Amino acid sequence: MELRTERLHLRPVREQDLEDLFRIYGDPATNTFNPAGPYPDIGHAKNVLMRWLQHWSQHEFGCWAITEKDAPARVIGFGGISIRNFGGVIVNNLGYRLATEAWGKGYATEFARFSVEHGFNNLDLQEISATVRADHQASQNVLEKSGLRFIREIHDVENAAPSLLFSLTKKEWLKA
Repeated sequence: MELRTERLHLRPVREQDLEDLFRIYGDPATNTFNPAGPYPDIGHAKNVLMRWLQHWSQHEFGCWAITEKDAPARVIGFGGISIRNFGGVIVNNLGYRLATEAWGKGYATEFARFSVEHGFNNLDLQEISATVRADHQASQNVLEKSGLRFIREIHDVENAAPSLLFSLTKKEWLKA
């Protein structure tokens, strides 16, 4: 299922996305706030991609490859909603990572807002959450612009300081 926002094209990830996945997630700049750091090698990226593909197969939703509408052949990021378990807390996790050349254009907010709407309207999710590092103010701003609000700290990365859990229920979203 391919989807479009005002400026973005979204499609489910596929095996051919491996090099783009490693290019973006292996870049130290895109991992500035990630205590786990960049992906160490293409093998690690392949394992992640296989998990994403399996998620799509099991749940019929998951991570999309993100491109600009005007340049659909060039992947500028990945993101979507996936079911995650953070220390026994299971959430419908909104996540995204954009290549540095896509920063500062409002794409993260456009993508996050679309994902929230899609999650509630098309997937009938009852709650959408996201984790963000306490020092990553830009990403916190994106989540707040998308309607999510800070709930509490959550331990999502082993041997690291806790992240902040943001969340929004469908009921809250419908009232807004």
